[in-house]
Amino acid sequence: MVLIAAAVCTKAGKTIVSRQFVEMTKARIEGLLAAFPKLMTSGKQHTFVETDSVRYVYQPLEKLYMLLITTKASNILEDLETLRLFSKIIPEFCRSLEEKEIVENAFDLIFAFDEIVALGYRESVNLAQIKTFVEMDSHEEKVYQAVRQTQEREAKQKMRTMAKELQRKRMEQKKDGGRGGYGGGSSEGFGNSGSSGGGGISNHSSISTPSIGIGEIKPAASAPKPAPSRNALKLGGKNRDADTFVDQLKSEGEKVTSNPVPSAASSSSVAASAAKAKPVSDVPMDDIHLRLEDKIVVRVGRDGGLQAFELSGLLTLRIADEKYGRIRIQLENGDQRGIQLQTHPNVDKELFRSKGAIGLKNPAKPFPLNTDVGVLKWRYQTQDESAIPLTINCWPSENAEGGCDVNIEYELEHTRLELQDVCITIPLPMGIAPSIAECDGDYTTTPQTCSSGTCPSSTPPASRARWSQRASSIPGDFFPLDVSFSSKVPYAELTPLKVQMVEDGTDAKYSAETLFYTDKYEIV
Repeated sequence: MVLIAAAVCTKAGKTIVSRQFVEMTKARIEGLLAAFPKLMTSGKQHTFVETDSVRYVYQPLEKLYMLLITTKASNILEDLETLRLFSKIIPEFCRSLEEKEIVENAFDLIFAFDEIVALGYRESVNLAQIKTFVEMDSHEEKVYQAVRQTQEREAKQKMRTMAKELQRKRMEQKKDGGRGGYGGGSSEGFGNSGSSGGGGISNHSSISTPSIGIGEIKPAASAPKPAPSRNALKLGGKNRDADTFVDQLKSEGEKVTSNPVPSAASSSSVAASAAKAKPVSDVPMDDIHLRLEDKIVVRVGRDGGLQAFELSGLLTLRIADEKYGRIRIQLENGDQRGIQLQTHPNVDKELFRSKGAIGLKNPAKPFPLNTDVGVLKWRYQTQDESAIPLTINCWPSENAEGGCDVNIEYELEHTRLELQDVCITIPLPMGIAPSIAECDGDYTTTPQTCSSGTCPSSTPPASRARWSQRASSIPGDFFPLDVSFSSKVPYAELTPLKVQMVEDGTDAKYSAETLFYTDKYEIV
């Protein structure tokens, strides 16, 4: 069968939702839908009606019609079976068969229609599979929502801190005899908010290793406090940039985006952060290039216990020469965990299910040229602690000097992985530098820098570090820990075996790269 379009319309002929599955002009599809009510014959019960060019197959749904438009050459029995599946979809997503309810759930219905039909042909799916596919969460949406909520919380916290600081300044001015308004200079207002009490921005210590191991540890020094100004507020005077809240944040080491062109140092810092977030491979690209990308989100409790684990991956194909457009990719799937795989709608699902090969449904059509095409994606969520690739044990305890002794140990659990650029970031109390007692490998201490360490590749997978905090601190000051790393060995055990030409089955030369990195990895 060739299904042209599917629509939900009223018995008066008004179209509520319509989805077309073949290329057709807007005027043409609107004309076909408008002609349907005129072909209905009163007093007779039918399930289809035909014109010279198309066939309308329909089913009444109370005050609505579920309508399919097919070619006249399609099999009427298959049309009716498909129509029944479409009719079952609507009650699954709509609480009532009313026009308002259909409109409110229009996008869910369209997504479900796309799971039933692809390029005009019926997919081999049932109602339960359709619901599963439509209800799958978007990893990108989750990350966006999490980042947005974090930004909102930080903005509210800064707002409360600023309000308390302004209130304190007003009280001090009244005690000093009320020298007028917001007097005392701009540094009396927004300037010292970051350096008073607990309202400042904490220093961070990080341990980074190009391979598994801990090396040098460089504690961060406290930012110098700006001297308060006692100048009165002058009308018409120039507002100094150094006295603003943004510049105060910059002086404390916070990264703030501004309109002026950033310096070379800040540009390189931003570029380094971006490279750590998503590593870039240096694999030379052939005319056929495969890119397998894995990223994980992990949240572990400080006392143990996996709180969240989510893996998402994507296999992309890029073709640089049109003669390699018609190919098939043979994959080897060694996964034993139950990772969910989903192919692109234009990829032959039956071919992938039976032979583990990726090819287009229409073998006569080539893949797009000079474009990164996602052909396969996967997802894995679990509460099984054995899924964690890298375990970290941070054990702070109070000592007799009023500070804390901190021990950190981490171990590579999945020995088939080879992690690179491992970086563990530990928050430290304001203005406090740790006293290093023991560390596997060499380390150096450099003031006024974030802690970083290196370790030779011969270091064993398990590594540890220990230091003392001699000033006032509590164990909770050292959480949450943030972890990042990258690897050229994928977490999902998917491997491209070969690429073959569709015409004669000969092998084609290709290049492949794999990236595995952390999207968010924290111990809270």
